Amino acid sequence: MSPTSRRAPLALVIAAASIPMFMAMLDNLVVTNALPVLAVELDASLEHLQWFINAYSLSFASFILMAVALGDRLGRRRVFMSGIALFTIASVLCALAGTPEQLIGARVLQGIGAAALLPLSLAILSTNVEPRQRPLAIGVWGGVAGLGVALGPVIGGAVVEGMTWHAIFWLNVPVGLLSLPLIRFALKETYGDRVRLDLTGLVLGMAGVFGVVFGIVRGNEAGWTSPQVLAGLIGGSLLLAAFVLWERRATAPLLPLALFRDRSFSAANGVGMIFSLGMFGSVFILIQFLQVVQGRSPLEAGVLTMPWTMAPLVIAPITGILTPRVGTRALIVSGLVSQAAGLAWLASILAPDVTYAAMVPAFVLCGVGMALVFAPSATAVLANMRDADHAKASGTNSTVREVGVALGIAILAAVFTGAGGTFTPDGYTDAAVRAVYVGAAFLALAAVIGTQLPSRAAAQASADSHAAEEDALEPALVPAR
Repeated sequence: MSPTSRRAPLALVIAAASIPMFMAMLDNLVVTNALPVLAVELDASLEHLQWFINAYSLSFASFILMAVALGDRLGRRRVFMSGIALFTIASVLCALAGTPEQLIGARVLQGIGAAALLPLSLAILSTNVEPRQRPLAIGVWGGVAGLGVALGPVIGGAVVEGMTWHAIFWLNVPVGLLSLPLIRFALKETYGDRVRLDLTGLVLGMAGVFGVVFGIVRGNEAGWTSPQVLAGLIGGSLLLAAFVLWERRATAPLLPLALFRDRSFSAANGVGMIFSLGMFGSVFILIQFLQVVQGRSPLEAGVLTMPWTMAPLVIAPITGILTPRVGTRALIVSGLVSQAAGLAWLASILAPDVTYAAMVPAFVLCGVGMALVFAPSATAVLANMRDADHAKASGTNSTVREVGVALGIAILAAVFTGAGGTFTPDGYTDAAVRAVYVGAAFLALAAVIGTQLPSRAAAQASADSHAAEEDALEPALVPAR
C-alpha cells in the first residue's frame, strides 16, 4: 500500500510534520546562545554577530513564499523533503566554517532550506489530519515549536561548553537524515494551485527587505546619513513599495494580497511581525547579558532561561485545545500583554548584580505569554482559508514573522549601540535596559493589534460559513501521481 492511499496514525503524522520544523526553530536560539563564543573564536564583530542570525532569518523569510509556490506546484511533501536535504547540507557547511564570512554564507543556504520547513510543515499537517483533529494537531505542533525555543539555549550551551561551537550544527545532520524516511511513510502528498512562479516578486521582496535591514544594521557604524545606509533604507523601502504594486497586478502573485481581506488573517500577521520583532530582538540582548555581564557559561545561561523557554512546551498544547472554546483573540492578547509586562519587568531590574531569583518571575511571565501566542496564531491564520491556500497563508505568516526577527535584532541592536553599549561587563547593562524597554513597547503594540482579531462568536460564524462552502466544493486533497 502506497503512503498516499492510507492514513498514518495521528502521532506519526504530527511527528513527521513537526520534527523538521523543530530543527529549524532550534537553530535560531542555538546560535544566539553561542554568540559570545563565536565572537571570540571567529574574531567576530557585533555586526558579524547580527548577521549570523539575520543571514538565516532574511534568507528564510525571502524564500518562504517561493517554497510554498513550488510546493503547491510540485508537491508539498516533495519540496518539504528537498528543504530538509538542503538544510542538512548547509548545516555541514556551517560546522566547517572557519571565518565569519564563511559562516554567514552557510547560514544563508541554511535559511533557504529552512524556508520550506515551517510553512509547509503546517500546511502538510493541516491537510493530513481530519478537520476535527486540527486544533489538537496544531496545538501539539505549537508545542513542538515551543520545544525548539525551549531547548535551543540549553542544547547550544551544553554543546558549546562541553564540545565546540561547530557541534551545534552537526546536531542537525542525524535529525535531517532520520526525518526523510519518516515523512515518506507518514505523510500524503498534497498540492495547491499550480500557477506560474512569481520570480519578479521574489527578487523585489527579497532585495527590499535586505536593503532595509542592511541600513538598520549599518546605521550606527557607518552613520545614519551615510550613502550606504540611506541607499539601504530608501532603496529598500522603494523596492518593497514596488513589490506591493507588482503583487497587486501579478496574475500569480508570490504574496496573494487578497488573503489580507480576511480580518483574522490580517490581524494575525500584524501580531506575528511585531511579536517577533519585540520578543526575539529582546532575547538577542538578554541572553548575552547573562554571559557578558554576569559571567555565566553558555550552558548556565541556557539553563537559567528555562523558566522562560520551557513554558511554551507545557502551555502551547493546552492553548490548542482551549482555542475552540475561548477563541484566538483572548489568548493572543493575553499572551502579548504578559510578554510586554515581563520584558518591562526585566528591564526595570536589569543590573550587573541582579539576582537570578529576581528575574525568574519575569522569565515565567514572558514564557507563558509566548505560549499563549504560538498555537492560537497558527489557528487564526488558517481559520478562513481554503485547504488549497493553507500553504500560502502559513507561508505568508512565516515570512512576516522571520522579517520581524531580522528587524527586531537589527533595531534593538541599533538601540543598544546608539546608547553606547559595548560587549564588556561595564559597558553592556545600561544600553541593554534601553533596548529591552523598546522590545516591551513593541509587544504592547502587538497587543493593540491583537484586539482587532475577530471575537469567538464572529470567528465561529465565519468558520461555519467556510465549512459549508468547503463541503460544496471538490476536496482539495489531490492524490500524488
